[in-house]
Amino acid sequence: METSVDEVVRFDKVSKSFGQVEILKGVSFSVRRGEVVALIGRSGSGKSTALRCINGLERVSGGALHVCGHAMHEDAVDLGALRKEVGIVFQSYNLFPHLTVAENVMLAPRKVKGMGRKEAGELARHVLRQVGMEERADYYPEQLSGGQQQRVAIARSLAMQPRLMLFDEVTSALDPELTGEVLRVIEKLAEDGMTMVLVTHEMSFARSVADQIMFMHQGIVWECGSGRLLDEPATPELRQFVSNGL
Repeated sequence: METSVDEVVRFDKVSKSFGQVEILKGVSFSVRRGEVVALIGRSGSGKSTALRCINGLERVSGGALHVCGHAMHEDAVDLGALRKEVGIVFQSYNLFPHLTVAENVMLAPRKVKGMGRKEAGELARHVLRQVGMEERADYYPEQLSGGQQQRVAIARSLAMQPRLMLFDEVTSALDPELTGEVLRVIEKLAEDGMTMVLVTHEMSFARSVADQIMFMHQGIVWECGSGRLLDEPATPELRQFVSNGL
């Protein structure tokens, strides 16, 4: 099944197995341009695996997955081209410690896109301004708090000017104050119209920012809807998940 012009991501009965263990069991959903989708669910439900399939970090075992026009289920998929269009941020920042904040952000545009130093520097300042880190451009990662490092990691992905941003539990290693500063950056990106898929355990954030919330359970999308989904669960599984605050 081909994607519509507005669909940035389309899962069509996607499965993913690791050996004999099936993690995704026929997952189907789509993400439209400018939409924010939050994946929630217990550990092991398939959320992060689905996200990694979108970026080609994992190959799907069955079904069809289209991302930014790339057929991820086909052997000939060009992962290099895909990753110019899809940014991903993990809970670990993975910044290069020997490079300044600006140099970390400039690296991919220069290496991957062949951008000149001056142009890359201007781009770095722009995206660092977006995440409130322009004044720390000449700092090294060890001089930053965890929240600041995560904001730089987001800026580094934005520097590739992606069509789609993926976030995998980006606040799980941060204390509440630092979590808030990172979530505000993501909220601003949503307001600016960035298409995003995020795996999160921050239920109040998912409720306020996401256009769609998808509760994954046992490898499938168990329930899907707006923020009201968390107030009015249709199944005992989601009701228990919400009541446990997991």
